[in-house]
Amino acid sequence: MFFHQPKFIPRMIEEQRKHNYDVVSGTRYAGTGGVYGWDLKRKIISRGANYITQILLRPGASDLTGSFSACVSKGYVFQMEMIVRARQFNYTIGEVPISFVDRVYGESKLGGNEIFQFAKGLLYLFSTT
Repeated sequence: MFFHQPKFIPRMIEEQRKHNYDVVSGTRYAGTGGVYGWDLKRKIISRGANYITQILLRPGASDLTGSFSACVSKGYVFQMEMIVRARQFNYTIGEVPISFVDRVYGESKLGGNEIFQFAKGLLYLFSTT
């Protein structure tokens, strides 16, 4: 819990008010955003998932797997579906650069099952949007 730092919320609110966005999302992959504490494998998986999503779904947002309508998705696919559905309904989407610092305690839930669920969700969204 609280893997994303709440210090970015005021900037998200500011962006929403400034541009009247319908949706504002945090992005690790634009501006001053970043990821700290991940090994190379995890960075490649995250970047690769976002790259494939950009090609297939063209969501209009740079980071679909790590930020804060009808939704059927769970896990990492949830945010991807929210952004894609928002774009589908012509909502405006803003992004705020965020930094993600890997957890100090516990372990990531990213494993084979999460990767499979992501691929399944990606194909579902590709075929339904």
